[in-house]
Amino acid sequence: MILLDTHIWIWWVHGDERLDARLANRLSQGESQGLGVSVISCWEVAKLVEHGRLELPCPVPEWFEQALNYPGVRLLELTPAIAFESTSLPGDFHRDPADQMIVATARIHNIPLATADTKILAYSHIETLRLN
Repeated sequence: MILLDTHIWIWWVHGDERLDARLANRLSQGESQGLGVSVISCWEVAKLVEHGRLELPCPVPEWFEQALNYPGVRLLELTPAIAFESTSLPGDFHRDPADQMIVATARIHNIPLATADTKILAYSHIETLRLN
């Protein structure tokens, strides 16, 4: 399984050109093993829409229904273990709580995280899949 950072999930579902061909191909190949989406990414999408930083082609609940049923996508719940891990990440990680939850989800599930976030990419305590 590969965990999708929130922006990668959005780009994947929308066929956004910011998702380079190499990573898009890797995600296509990963559909059969699962493309994980943290439940915190649902919250992030809703907040981005609420604050006018993301425009979706349909209402948020409808978008969730479609995006969570995209081929290979599996919703990964927030568990007590993930909540605790997010507060005790090793090394120096920034203070964004959503990023902490997403990184903790990848660590608890022992799966790579697909992201373009430079702060996450610089974090050495997680395996990442990056854009070219």
